[in-house]
Amino acid sequence: MITKFTRRAALTAIVAAGMVAGTAMPSFAADMEFTLATSGSESDQRSAAMAEVFAPMIASFADYKPGYNGTLFAQGTELEAISRGNLTMSIASAQELAQFFPEFSIFATGYVHQDAAHQVRVFNNPLMDPFKQKVEDELGVKLLSVMYLGRRHVNLRQTREEVNVRTPADLKGINLRMPGTDAWQFLGAALGASPTPLAFSEVYTALSTGAVDGQDNPLPTVVDKKFYEVTKQIAMTAHLVDLNYIAFSKATWDSLSADQKMTVQRAADAAAAYGRLKQLDKENSLADFIRSQGVEIYTPDLAAFRTHVQAQYVGSEAAASWPEGVLEEINALGN
Repeated sequence: MITKFTRRAALTAIVAAGMVAGTAMPSFAADMEFTLATSGSESDQRSAAMAEVFAPMIASFADYKPGYNGTLFAQGTELEAISRGNLTMSIASAQELAQFFPEFSIFATGYVHQDAAHQVRVFNNPLMDPFKQKVEDELGVKLLSVMYLGRRHVNLRQTREEVNVRTPADLKGINLRMPGTDAWQFLGAALGASPTPLAFSEVYTALSTGAVDGQDNPLPTVVDKKFYEVTKQIAMTAHLVDLNYIAFSKATWDSLSADQKMTVQRAADAAAAYGRLKQLDKENSLADFIRSQGVEIYTPDLAAFRTHVQAQYVGSEAAASWPEGVLEEINALGN
């Protein structure tokens, strides 16, 4: 805990110095350059949305310079680079922000977001204002918009005749591969399964041999890694509706004119909306392909899963940093 506060204090000092420098320097529209660092490839839907939508909308006053595949800054270091004034933008996860501000872990928790539209409602609601303000004040990063990454579902090698997943109780005794961190293992147990840590590269073989009963991933990953070859069913649990934020330098933001700020905000929202629609369309089309491969896809009792999973978090160490009442506010914005 001491290390975190020391790191935050240092970053706050860096940001304060950067903001002073940023406001003292005049803004020359023709010379502006917005650099973006991302660990994603050029073909990643988030990268495509920024290049195809964001960049043209701000082209009248700024050049857009993206760095893909972690070439500008390594994954996980982008937010600090923005704080230091070495980077303009990044595509940041709630998990990354939680390293600085533990309360952001609520946005990386099972069944907090119900779907892509719910993500947008939550992000634009006043409940997010204290979260956004803290990131601006202590990290020098302005969160412009929210990007939809996809829904994670439970995939099983058994048929529905063997295991029919309607509620969390139906996952009892199921060895479900989950990423190895404590947060992921907690989510697997909260779903009702027996979470099994396993390297991602070993998942296909483990499913084919029966070393694990299932795994959880979005449909694009199921297709990309051909998990449909070694599974018989997908219960559309949507237990994690994953997201990224378009993160922007507060110092750069403060140097913009009112019209430029409006254009940047509109460009970020448009890019996020474009990427969201493309990802949703991809998920829908892939479901048809997976069914054509003989895999049964169905929707369990999502209300039962949501109620059960959230109950596991309430009062746990995982939820200790969440502001009181925020989970209830988020739920109230759902369907």
